[in-house]
Amino acid sequence: MASTVGSKPNILWIYVEDTNAWMGAYGDHTVPTPNIDSLASTGVRFDQAIMPAPVCSATRSALITGSMQTTLGLHNHRSARTDVAPIYLPQGHKTIPELFREHGYATFNIGKDDYNFVYERARLYSEHPGPLAGHQGSQDGPDFDWAGTLKDRPFFGQIQLRGGKHKVGTIKKLTRPLDRGQVTLPPYYPDIPALRDAWAEHYDTIVVTDHELGAILGQLEDNGLLANTAVFFFSDHGMKLYRHKQFLYEGGVKVPFIVNWPAGSEQLRKLGAERAELVAGLNIGTSSLALAGIPIPGYMEGIDLFAEGYRPQAHVVSARDRCDFTFDRIRSVRTERFRYIRNYMPERGLMQPSYRDKWPVTKDYRAAYQAGLFNVVQAVLMADSRPEEELYDLQADPHQIHNLAGDPAQTMTLETHRRILDDWIEQTGDKGQYPESDAGVAEVLGMYGEKCAAPECEAYRAKHGELPGQ
Repeated sequence: MASTVGSKPNILWIYVEDTNAWMGAYGDHTVPTPNIDSLASTGVRFDQAIMPAPVCSATRSALITGSMQTTLGLHNHRSARTDVAPIYLPQGHKTIPELFREHGYATFNIGKDDYNFVYERARLYSEHPGPLAGHQGSQDGPDFDWAGTLKDRPFFGQIQLRGGKHKVGTIKKLTRPLDRGQVTLPPYYPDIPALRDAWAEHYDTIVVTDHELGAILGQLEDNGLLANTAVFFFSDHGMKLYRHKQFLYEGGVKVPFIVNWPAGSEQLRKLGAERAELVAGLNIGTSSLALAGIPIPGYMEGIDLFAEGYRPQAHVVSARDRCDFTFDRIRSVRTERFRYIRNYMPERGLMQPSYRDKWPVTKDYRAAYQAGLFNVVQAVLMADSRPEEELYDLQADPHQIHNLAGDPAQTMTLETHRRILDDWIEQTGDKGQYPESDAGVAEVLGMYGEKCAAPECEAYRAKHGELPGQ
């Protein structure tokens, strides 16, 4: 859908890490979020945005390529980071920023890239030095006055915000921390101080994010760019705690997603200002191309959410695979009422060894379990195994604690979701169905060493021995 408003619109992604939609715009008024709320009230708010994965690099790889990470073999978190196991995009497959560059746009990304394929950063981003590592926010990294420098040129930009990864020190500087007594934990957590603190802290990070959004919008306004810039505000996945990030429950893949373009407001809102239908986060990149009048390549799986002939999706699929040194494969189908989850490694517990084990909150969480402080619902996450299938009625059970996969009354619903997933795997050629290569496992061992106790790493050691230096 080509732009109908004046010159080419700028496209700006405000890409927030590890953040759930606990904001006034989404009906949660626990903390003030005036900038987010204003952006939503004058733009388009998507209420059911589901990301491709519950972890950053897999989601970011999908959005920047316009295709599911599983289709392109980019599904394992932090892959292709060394020359041990390189992964390349298919011949001729160009990323979203490369296509913008071909159509006369300046491109930049302030913050991390985190893509699971080999690429030349200068081919993607024309204006900002790199590559950049870590979790840099809008004011971090090499100094770059993006709004002032590019105010006379159309641009496609990405600004990465720390979101749920903000540190306590930053929170205290910018806001008054939420009273922990105001916190109500969901029923899948025991009510212990460490979890109460972590839950409240996430609200605190949302306040900081709102401040940062306000500053970015101020830069647009000060440089005369606000009217003709389409701002996409969204998170890569859910907040950092268990059953959220790296899990395929709602808290892991359902995110805030708002689009605001003052000069193109009528165009954006043709299908409504508050859209309740299911939408795939995968469509963010392709919708950005379309708003700029750039054709969406046929090899991309995403669609244009603002197209004249737009038809809502009946379901959205999300995927979780290896995360760092934690090997897994989970797939989920989200339909209007239900979430279906298939666990391909049910013999492994959901709380396998992971990067979170060193956190104080995780140590307190495990200690509470050992002390017998978990009820039956809370203990599910700590079990040594898990069901092969999970099915949740999100209307009756928004916290997803009652698995209906074994309920005879839900047999037809279960079969429908099974078929959707099976067809999707076949149609997209889901690369997660194949074991990771020896080279891929070697890369994991090279990065994480003895931290990896997964069967895949043990099998590699038995076959090849330890890597040099371990």
